Amino acid sequence: MTRPLARFTVTAALPEALAPLARIARNLAWTWDSGLLALLRDVDPDGLEAAEGNPVAMLASVAPHRLAQLADDPTFVGRVAEAAGRLDATLTADSWYASLPTAPRLIAYFSPEFGVSETLPLYSGGLGVLAGDHLKACSDLGVPLVGVGLLYRQGYFRQRLTVSGAQVEEFSDHDPALLPLHRVSAADGAPVRITLQLPGVHLHAGVWRADVGRVALYLLDTDIAENAPSERRITDRLYGGDAEHRLRQEILLGVGGMRMLDALGLAPDVFHTNEGHAGFLGVERTRRLVEAGLDHASALEAVRAATVFTTHTPVPAGIDRFPRGLVERYFGDGGVPTGLPLDVLLGLGAEPGGDRGYFNMAVMGLRLAAHVNGVSRLHGAVSREMFQGVWPGLTVDEVPIGSITNGVHAETWVGPAFDRLYRDRLGDGYGANPHGYGALRDLHDHELWDARCSARETLVREVRSRLRAHRSAVGMRGAQLRWIDDAFDPGALTIGFARRVPTYKRLTLILRQRERLVRLLTDRDRPLQLVFAGKAHPHDHPGKALIEELGAFAAAHDVRHRVVMLADYDMAMARTLVAGVDVWLNNPLRPLEACGTSGMKAALNGGLNCSILDGWWDELYDGGNGFAIPSLDDVHVHGDRRDEVEAAAMLDLIEHEVIPRFYDRPQGLPQRWLEMVRHTITTLAPEVLATRMVRDYVTDRYVPAALAGRRLSDDDHAAARTLASWKAHVREHWHGVSIAMLDADATGLHAGDRLEINVHAHLGALRAEDVNVHVVYGRPRPDGGLAAPSIAELSPAGDRNGTVRFSGTLTLPAGPLGIAARALPFHPALTDPRELGLVATT
Repeated sequence: MTRPLARFTVTAALPEALAPLARIARNLAWTWDSGLLALLRDVDPDGLEAAEGNPVAMLASVAPHRLAQLADDPTFVGRVAEAAGRLDATLTADSWYASLPTAPRLIAYFSPEFGVSETLPLYSGGLGVLAGDHLKACSDLGVPLVGVGLLYRQGYFRQRLTVSGAQVEEFSDHDPALLPLHRVSAADGAPVRITLQLPGVHLHAGVWRADVGRVALYLLDTDIAENAPSERRITDRLYGGDAEHRLRQEILLGVGGMRMLDALGLAPDVFHTNEGHAGFLGVERTRRLVEAGLDHASALEAVRAATVFTTHTPVPAGIDRFPRGLVERYFGDGGVPTGLPLDVLLGLGAEPGGDRGYFNMAVMGLRLAAHVNGVSRLHGAVSREMFQGVWPGLTVDEVPIGSITNGVHAETWVGPAFDRLYRDRLGDGYGANPHGYGALRDLHDHELWDARCSARETLVREVRSRLRAHRSAVGMRGAQLRWIDDAFDPGALTIGFARRVPTYKRLTLILRQRERLVRLLTDRDRPLQLVFAGKAHPHDHPGKALIEELGAFAAAHDVRHRVVMLADYDMAMARTLVAGVDVWLNNPLRPLEACGTSGMKAALNGGLNCSILDGWWDELYDGGNGFAIPSLDDVHVHGDRRDEVEAAAMLDLIEHEVIPRFYDRPQGLPQRWLEMVRHTITTLAPEVLATRMVRDYVTDRYVPAALAGRRLSDDDHAAARTLASWKAHVREHWHGVSIAMLDADATGLHAGDRLEINVHAHLGALRAEDVNVHVVYGRPRPDGGLAAPSIAELSPAGDRNGTVRFSGTLTLPAGPLGIAARALPFHPALTDPRELGLVATT
């Protein structure tokens, strides 16, 4: 067999009249602008389908005679010009962000994966899709943000299911020339290159750019000629390889990402680390400051001030931990320069109270960021408990980890049926405007039901098509496929479950009572049908076993027309699923779902959630916008027993509440069901928007980070130097701080009266201005804590014999009252007085 000497990508030449099509195809705004996508589809509908929805690949192979035909069609040429003008208007429109005072000039958003489109397969699941929606929402709002990631030549993996339902992974290389990307070149036309020092070798990387509306996503690529084969493979696959391979990827993402921004002349003033994988960006920023003359303690303070860190998982298996010896080899002599003593670097990732033999990327992320959040209110609470050891002096409630609940990009995920309703009632750009959703209350039952039925019919057609393709791929022919023509009923209640398949998400929980489930699936009068999809990591054998179990059940002759496990779940399939299902099912082990956004997408399409109260559903379920599955997490029932109890509760809910409400149609329409749909899209929809999420990040994280970063960097980092010195002094002498006495007497006072409080504190070698003394008060809890506590600040009121008195007043609430005094370190340059993890209490 003759091997080719070289490989080239030869693309079709566009006539001048059609030249704007290339720019339109390479800006991923078409992923949410249906008009742009319709134009691209009309160039060559069959070609776009053959290219799996990738317009760049379609344009590269369209026949010359077809291009000539379109160039001679004045109507089509006019559509091209109009679309180009609309894209330009999108990129230059006035924005919400432009009106903000003191806003960051530029935010850099580092993430190991980005799910912008299935045509750019750089994602595995929710983390990446969330990152993609973050970029799109920033484009909508005009937020000056750039994404930083890696270009994985093989993406994640394509999933094939065998006839028995087992997952098989398939990998193939993607040609960047046929993706919605362009190579980034320097002013002289040469490709931009960055270089890193790794042990015994120099690593080089090229840069690609994807345009996501008005946001740029930059991607590093090591598959270039300057690298040896082992280094070229660093960006081969997302989440592939062994620990060393992953460490190399994460060094490239963090350190290389920073050097790439430098090479591009970009100088962000805020850095957002989306999970711990990119944490080494903080190390690289520290190195630069140290080499510019700053001591490493002051440099770390400057870096922390302008860094936002978002943690995305309460599951330890989702956090990268590297052997300490491996990190020592890569960051010791001859490795990646850091500007830090090696023991200081290793301390950043040291697990508090844990195995000192591992370096934890999430823990490093927490220590290198002054602004930290989880991705739902419940996840914030779980994270505070999970990472309390990083701040050992604080109680769980005091740990400085907040929360910003995730959201989804509406125009990307709303299907055609509800998109028409939204545009008719709310206008274009409905995803960027959280106001006005009350107008949806006026939608007539017939409008809502027609939209739901249309979306469900589209899903059924897709399911049948994929079923036929799968059965044909495993060798079935003719009569063996005829049953698929009647599989799935466009009028039946359809429940969807699609996501990554780690064991805690419990893909097969519903199979715990199989006979009962089969009875519901095969009910002739009130049929139920289930659509499943999802991938397990190639090394997650328990997750793969769940997929095979579900696939085997779905293949059984008595239910195969009512339940399916679809192969190769991606964003294209997800759009059809979230739009078409009537109910989105979610049954994780509470509280292991950090947020979960698929149910948000279903809600925007008039789907109702049926979920364990975990992640986002825990805070946004209101009793009328879906169904809550009871769970046993609070009584510590674990293992099979917990699964059995919760599976029974879930099927009880489906059988006795969900199914009857869907099929109760006294006047021909399911009016009680539609009232829940109307309530969902009216009240829940504006809460789950990605633009709401990004607004929260801007106001609660990015603006404070920019201000803190500027404050510590001004005057040659004078404030950073002062803060680092002050922290060292406080840590050394905090042992001398104690609360000597709390003096407060409410005798004879009533609710609403002012209570005078005096707290006497020993400060040792510290001064009164070095501490913040206050009282915390509220209704006592049985565990000794305070319910919904309030804080009253106290001021220094005198010093006698080494004891400082702090005084103040509070307004007495009605009912039982508990009061406690606390002292925390205080300095005007602190982002949060809790960040040192030091506290003295009564």
